[in-house]
Amino acid sequence: MDAAPTLDADARTLHGWFDRDLPPVLTVDRGTTVRFRTLDSGWFVEPDSGGDVADRRRAPEHTPHSGHALTGPVEVRGARAGQVLEVRIDSVVPASWGTTYAGLRSTAWNARLGLTEPAVHSWTIDAATGTARNQHGHTVAVRPFLGVIGMPPAEPGRHSTVPPRWHGGNLDCRELVAGSTLYLPIPVDGALVSVGDAHAAQGDGEVSGTAIECGTERADLTLDVRDDLFGRPLATPVASTPAGWVCMGIGDDLDEAAAEAMDAMLDLIGALHGVPRSDAMALASVVVDLRVTQVANQVFGVHAVLPPGAVR
Repeated sequence: MDAAPTLDADARTLHGWFDRDLPPVLTVDRGTTVRFRTLDSGWFVEPDSGGDVADRRRAPEHTPHSGHALTGPVEVRGARAGQVLEVRIDSVVPASWGTTYAGLRSTAWNARLGLTEPAVHSWTIDAATGTARNQHGHTVAVRPFLGVIGMPPAEPGRHSTVPPRWHGGNLDCRELVAGSTLYLPIPVDGALVSVGDAHAAQGDGEVSGTAIECGTERADLTLDVRDDLFGRPLATPVASTPAGWVCMGIGDDLDEAAAEAMDAMLDLIGALHGVPRSDAMALASVVVDLRVTQVANQVFGVHAVLPPGAVR
């Protein structure tokens, strides 16, 4: 079997924005597994040492106007706008260090929560034991995933990596671990997939604005294309994960995000169980969990989770 094509995080592949006119660094056939290596989202190439963050060394390609450090883009041969990109997440292996920042969000948020000064936690990550330990001696379990898997908008120009969009990007959904398959509506021909912003661990909400931000030694993703999902068009990210089916909503507030997530979930339950939307809603009220994906990235995210076997 041929080795998977590998994209290192280097001057050829790194970028800090989405742009439909950014040339692909790799073109693959449908069903190809690509091995990505990614940097810390802030482009850092060394652990935090307790000094000024401005003094930490970043990749040479970083500029003051860069967003998340992304690796790509990868063109999927034959992919067309309006189809569905299928991303099977085969493995995500974090780097050996990561960083969490707190108290750096809006003044109103900090004041409401009584945060008077920022905190920085520097983590040593042990992928073999599945743990991370900070400088204060706290140990947590790691559950690594890529915060950003996405494609550029159809509109020309450079677009920020910060807000998640209906076609992916900075989703920050903690359920997208290895063993998951993510389905995204394709906005541009070729798909032009970029990834990055790995998190060794994150709680639902990503309440400080950061998780354990880290790079990856490798993230193996198998890229494929389908015309729809269960015979229906797709309008927002959906994933099959170890936690169950996940439908993601994005909005200007949590109400809007929750409604979008539930709209997709009702479609999914209807397709899986052959019921109309009113019956799907009744079932959802019994078995579906609504979780806050993130409150950190200009818009709000909510994901609806249908656990495995919840409806038989």
